[in-house]
Amino acid sequence: MKTSLMQEESDSAGLRTFTPRPRRSPSREHSEILPENIFRRILCWERKKAERSDKLFLLMLVNERTGQVNQGGKVLSEIWSALSGSTRETDIAGWYQHNAVLGVIFTEIDEPYKNTVQNLIRANVIAALCATLSAEQVDQIHFSFHLFPEGRERPDGGRLVDPELYPDSVEQEEARKVSRFAKRALDIAGSILALILFSPVFIVISLAIKLTSKGPILFKQERVGRYGLRFTFLKFRSMKCVNDPSIHQEYVRRFIAGETDSLEPGSNQEAVYKIQEDPRVTRVGKFLRRTSLDELPQFINVLRGEMSLVGPRPPIPYELEAYRVWHRRRVLEAKPGITGLWQVNGRSKLKFDDMVRLDLQYARNWSLWQDIKILLRTLRAVLFCAGAY
Repeated sequence: MKTSLMQEESDSAGLRTFTPRPRRSPSREHSEILPENIFRRILCWERKKAERSDKLFLLMLVNERTGQVNQGGKVLSEIWSALSGSTRETDIAGWYQHNAVLGVIFTEIDEPYKNTVQNLIRANVIAALCATLSAEQVDQIHFSFHLFPEGRERPDGGRLVDPELYPDSVEQEEARKVSRFAKRALDIAGSILALILFSPVFIVISLAIKLTSKGPILFKQERVGRYGLRFTFLKFRSMKCVNDPSIHQEYVRRFIAGETDSLEPGSNQEAVYKIQEDPRVTRVGKFLRRTSLDELPQFINVLRGEMSLVGPRPPIPYELEAYRVWHRRRVLEAKPGITGLWQVNGRSKLKFDDMVRLDLQYARNWSLWQDIKILLRTLRAVLFCAGAY
């Protein structure tokens, strides 16, 4: 068991302040820098724990700027000696990258005080280093702070996911280079073939939409892709141009929250992912939705590389805002797709949590053969209009 490094006190605002205690002997300190594989595994566990408990943690990464005077981790070990008075018993230190990047996980951070705590930790760490190391050494040290869970909004449309918090996913991606190449090859070949085969259908649908309702043929909407990157999602327009998006926004919010009692009293309908009898849908749109033909333009998204043939459905930004922390893994672990595992296992009749679990199961067990099986099962579901609304 660790010797206590810090005394935790609570001020009137509920913030934790830290009073440094005498540091331990160097041999004791250095032995508690966990090896890279163990530290990364613990980081993964802390993420999963935070997903379920809604508690935040802060990952601090420390490295020497030039990388030339680290001497096999010796300088970073000395840095850890200086930092030992600024960590708690519950905090975890280890090699994020062996002998190159030191990591410290500060656990159990309260949401209202996350920014204050981050600033406090930064100030305490710098003060501890200045008291132990020379000014030249301190100038060569680079810090980065990574809060989990990450913020939900990026005004520049950039990544919502901080890759530094997911070294296990990065490693998995590296290990799957050949598989990812094969999946992309299938996406390109499949989307080109579909666009050629369905080109007459594109013309017929375009004419039907134009002749029966005012507005554009294609419906364009901002969606959230892998790692939270935004892209323009394409569908054949199935709704009237003037409609109230708050209807769908409120419905989806309640569906994600599991509030299945939102249906009309006495109704025999089950709660499904899409609104049944949506008043905004045109007559042609009802047919397109029932047959899933409104999804055909997404083959263009696949060809562009924004989507895959198979993967989790890309959420609308306001859907993402309603996600619980663990739900957001579905935009991290796989590129969004036209169809996926839940579409062939209950389709729109599943609860949202079950949809997410199937998406995560797909990402964990992905194989090219699995994609082919899902595509064949999707074709069957589309032909029989199973679960389409």
